[in-house]
Order: sequence, then structure tokens, then C-alpha cells
Amino acid sequence: MAKIRHLALITIDAERLAKFYQEVFDMKITHSQNGAFFLSDGYITLALLPNKAEGKPNGLNHFGFQIDDQEEMAKRLADFGIGQPAKRPAERPYAETRSPDPDGNNFALSVHGFEAVEFAKQREVKEKELV
Repeated sequence: MAKIRHLALITIDAERLAKFYQEVFDMKITHSQNGAFFLSDGYITLALLPNKAEGKPNGLNHFGFQIDDQEEMAKRLADFGIGQPAKRPAERPYAETRSPDPDGNNFALSVHGFEAVEFAKQREVKEKELV
């Protein structure tokens, strides 16, 4: 069973919101990049993404599932009539792919999970070491 392990919110002031979640809920910052803050409670990660005034409202941007197998998930999505999950940019940590549900809600898919800050190059090195 896939597990929801990640939520991402769009916000005007990511730093202010990060301080809120740190002070009120004792969450820890695990990573920050390009004005975004990634926090964790030890189980789920919360990404606070800066609103770049692209007409997107503040609020939920996407959520993320930790899965066992990208190929199996791609097959299940195809069987449901949804296209192949899109690869995430190499400079983005955490998820390897992203897809929308039938209503257009975006979700990220990650085999390695959302706990460790790991970029595509690091995942490639690990995969080569396993061969």
C-alpha cells in the first residue's frame, strides 16, 4: 500500500510559515532551497513553497506518496486512464515522478521516501552501487 508521506503548501511567506510550524508544532526544518522550506514531524514532510504570483492561490499544491515500485505505479495509472507519471527535475529532492489524479490534483511519487534530502544524481549513484 502506498503511504502519504508528504504535503506541499503554497504561501506568500514561506519563512514565516516555517517558523509557525516549528514553534507551534515542534517540526524540524530538514532542508531549504530557493525560498522553500521543508519540515518534518518524523513521519510526514511538509513543503512550504513560495507563491511566485503566477495566479496560483495559497494552499495545497500537491501531496506525496511513498511507493515500492515506480513501474508498477505507472502501470496502475495507465490502467486507470492516466498517462505516465512525469519525471521530476533533477535538482528537486525527494520525489522521482509526479502525476495528477482524475480531478487534476497533483501528487508526487517516491521510492526512496521523503525523509532524506536526496537528489537524482545521488539516487543514480545508489542504483549503480546495487548492480
